[in-house]
Amino acid sequence: MGKVLILTKRKKPGDWARFLLTWAAGFITVAVLLYLVIFIMVKGIPHIKPSLFAFTYTPENQSLFPALVTTVLMVGFTLAVAVPFGVSTAVYLVEYASRGSRLVRVIRTTTETLAGIPSIVYGLFGYIFFCDLLGWGKSILAGCFTLAVMVLPIIIRTTEESLKSIPDAYREGSFGLGAGRLRTVFRVILPCAAPGIFAGVILAIGRIVGETAALLYTIGSVIQLPENLFSQGRTLALHVYNLAAEGLYNDQAYATAVVLLAVVFGINLLAARVERKFIRAVS
Repeated sequence: MGKVLILTKRKKPGDWARFLLTWAAGFITVAVLLYLVIFIMVKGIPHIKPSLFAFTYTPENQSLFPALVTTVLMVGFTLAVAVPFGVSTAVYLVEYASRGSRLVRVIRTTTETLAGIPSIVYGLFGYIFFCDLLGWGKSILAGCFTLAVMVLPIIIRTTEESLKSIPDAYREGSFGLGAGRLRTVFRVILPCAAPGIFAGVILAIGRIVGETAALLYTIGSVIQLPENLFSQGRTLALHVYNLAAEGLYNDQAYATAVVLLAVVFGINLLAARVERKFIRAVS
């Protein structure tokens, strides 16, 4: 009988330490997240009442319904502005611009810099440019464009990395079949990169829904149902901030925070479902 040689990978002394650190970091992250969610739900659920969903806000009911409507409008219009610009910029950087060119490096450096700017700076920029120079005043439209500038770096970077992950063989195969670059991008590259693009959109939605500092200067703090895009308003996150800052409606602030969590969860589920249907349709 022949001898069987069994090769085993020799473990290094630091392998177990790295393994334990990885699991510990993951456990701590999940534990903190669960603690925050459970804490908010325990503090807020008992105070959720029908009066919180009244059509108008009064000192007696502290209704969140106008803020909920404003939040949905902000998400929709901000994505309508940011997604086309962000995806188009990423397509240009990956598919059209010369790889390694100076222009590409400048755009990427600028994008990474914008991603690290505090949101309060975006708020001041939005107030000076959109509210003052363009004459829009504090309005939903000014807030949407300010948030669109904020989330552009997220959408650009995630889309760019998704496009880079597509093998060049896909492009070469499409060109070999006679398709032009534009058709290749829209019929081959973008459908394959859809999961990464939708991931960036979901991250952008999270930042839009949770933003407060930038909106203090651009959308105002009026709690009312918006009549048009030039109306002032208040998002759910801003509503929670104002209720907590007043110090008189802490219970209502926790209840609004629960609704905010539910809205974020629902929007993420909806985006994931749209992503699956889109991928199924193009596949």
